[in-house]
Amino acid sequence: MATKTQVRKPETLLVVDDVASTVEAIQRNLAAQGYSVLTAPGVSEAMRILETASVDLVITDLKMPRASGLDLVRHVRENLKDTEVIMITGYPSIEGAVEAVKIGAEEYLAKPFTDGELQAAVERALAKRHARRLGNAPSPQVSPTHHGLIGDSLPMQQLRRALGKAAASSATVLISGESGTGKELVARAIHYGGQRATASFLPVNCGGIPETLLESELFGYVKGSFTGAMESRAGFFQTADGGTIFLDEISETSLNMQVKLLRVLQDKQVHMIGSNRPRHVDVRILASTNKDLQALIRAGLFREDLYYRLNVISIALPPLRDRGDDVLLLVRHFAAKFSKELGKPVPYFTDEALHALKNGYHWPGNVRELENVVQSLMVMAEGDTIDVSDLPTMMRFSAPRQHDVDRTLAEVEAEHVRHVLASVDGNKTRAARILGIDRKTLREKLKGLDKPPQAESVGPG
Repeated sequence: MATKTQVRKPETLLVVDDVASTVEAIQRNLAAQGYSVLTAPGVSEAMRILETASVDLVITDLKMPRASGLDLVRHVRENLKDTEVIMITGYPSIEGAVEAVKIGAEEYLAKPFTDGELQAAVERALAKRHARRLGNAPSPQVSPTHHGLIGDSLPMQQLRRALGKAAASSATVLISGESGTGKELVARAIHYGGQRATASFLPVNCGGIPETLLESELFGYVKGSFTGAMESRAGFFQTADGGTIFLDEISETSLNMQVKLLRVLQDKQVHMIGSNRPRHVDVRILASTNKDLQALIRAGLFREDLYYRLNVISIALPPLRDRGDDVLLLVRHFAAKFSKELGKPVPYFTDEALHALKNGYHWPGNVRELENVVQSLMVMAEGDTIDVSDLPTMMRFSAPRQHDVDRTLAEVEAEHVRHVLASVDGNKTRAARILGIDRKTLREKLKGLDKPPQAESVGPG
């Protein structure tokens, strides 16, 4: 039987003007766009409608008999926090526009305006209302079936469907995505949504363990196999027997280690250092990378046969900048989380702050960077309202930038490092985590940032 498609209720608009022909033209225009449109010839009639009807947006003329549109704007702002207002007038002036916006009108339209101008103003006002509701609503409820993955955007819906299929399988999964997108969270969702949920889940940061120690950590060693091996010790694969091992940042492993991992995938056996007897392990392998493995294969830095063994099921995580309103849901989630930790009330985010967080920044560090920013805002906020002035410097004046193709890779990397450092107030440990590198590598990059650029030599011309 076919499932019934849920139809979204159209937004309700109230048009207020004492000129009947103007009301009729606006009503016809907006009704054709799918809105539910109510009308009133004056302020008193509009107030009566607002007492009984749920209105999303009021569009009011400025000059009307008895009471003006400014009176209606004040009434809406004092009594209906969730309703937006657009002011229209045939007598435009700078003073009138300033006054209308100052008391709460979201848009100011001068007559005559085109159908397109009206529709654009309505869309902007309703989008601002939607953002405010998302950003200042109670913290979103996280369904246990979503395993902490917050977001309703199309990329997140597609991700959840892919996770459900991956969890139902026992195949190896390769999870790709930029640093900070939540690859380990996805790996946990696959493990705890599958048949091995009651067994252990063991994450291993391949980039965080020195190459000389990685083999012994993964496969274990027997007593006396090398200097300092005073007793036999099981490796991560044996510890995770019956469960799942998550090889985070698999691209950081050497070619020699990749050969040994390939053997585990092929034979389900590990060789402890110092032992000639293989040991069988029943482990599901999940791996992740924030790099292009196929590019590494072409460069001779990653084994193609291991790639195909890992890439049975491929899941690509969307960057935060492609997730739309999920940014606002995450802001509210983290604000609620840190308010509880800090014993503070959940702050109110202004429209301008929410717009800057959603649209004014590229989020190179993705969800992890957003979490750090919200935590910093919660710690440093002196009141119960977060405005644009409270945001990190690089978000306050973030006009869209054109990509400069003349910049070198080193220049682009340097700018990215500076942005990430600024987003965490100079905390090098957190910056390294967002960038997906260790502190030593970050220190080397910072030394390079401090060096003056080398002058180019110019030959005789």
